Amino acid sequence: MRTVRAGEIATGRLELLPLRAEYAVEMARVLGDPVLHEFIGGAPLGADALRERYARLAAGSPDPEVVWCNWVLRLRGEGRLVGTVQATVIPASDTAELAWVVGTPWQGRGFATEAARAVTAWLAELPVGRLLAHVHPEHHASAAVAAACGFAPTPHREDGEVRWEYRP
Repeated sequence: MRTVRAGEIATGRLELLPLRAEYAVEMARVLGDPVLHEFIGGAPLGADALRERYARLAAGSPDPEVVWCNWVLRLRGEGRLVGTVQATVIPASDTAELAWVVGTPWQGRGFATEAARAVTAWLAELPVGRLLAHVHPEHHASAAVAAACGFAPTPHREDGEVRWEYRP
């Protein structure tokens, strides 16, 4: 597998931009709705805490066997950030785990599916042989995103979430 590094990815409506700490102020507003955290857990972070988190993520995994790839989703034409998508890649096991989140005002428009499909295709080109996603069993919208990307649910549960799997 070639060296894994998150670069920009373009889709029809979105630009997936590698995560940087400078996006924290806008992303704090995007991710600030407490309802958004119903299935993903936690609570909204303020801009300062999110800036620190983004700086850590952008610096990369402290484990040399793990690669963190994180993007913010920017709407083409509007320049507005609407969410994030991430992939945790473990080259030694030929595996990557995907996750996505779109701010409440932009949900229901297919942005999560568009972004997750783009990252799924990017990972398949690396190539990564096994892609995983973990979805809360009651989070039907996220399950629909996983299914639209070619993932299928498995019987495996982790922290109460269903493991979905895709093999490109």
